[in-house]
Amino acid sequence: MHTNESAENYLETILILSKQLPVVRSVDIAAELNFKKPSISVAMKKLKNSGYILVSPKGYITLTKTGKEIADRIYERHTLLTSWLTRLGVDADTAAKDACRIEHVISSQSFEALRNHVKPFSPDEN
Repeated sequence: MHTNESAENYLETILILSKQLPVVRSVDIAAELNFKKPSISVAMKKLKNSGYILVSPKGYITLTKTGKEIADRIYERHTLLTSWLTRLGVDADTAAKDACRIEHVISSQSFEALRNHVKPFSPDEN
């Protein structure tokens, strides 16, 4: 399941928007990412052709099982890395921006080790 950073960002954005909106459309993604609609249309076509999203006749975008797996993985990385960096004293904005870059390049092995190390300190478990 190899995807590039751009595809991962789009899938993560669709996942996040699907939690906030009743339906996700290209215009919502364009607004969220501050991209032009034609750029989003090209990207959505590629994601659809790759089997990561479905687009209804009304233009509603949903993640396929594979697309959701990728989006969930990237979102988990983003949230854990952001939380970890903030706890280390990095300001929230910088932590989120850095996490967005790191989430795409960190190996599964390194992320798993980091998750196992950070998990005992999760705020959820206090």
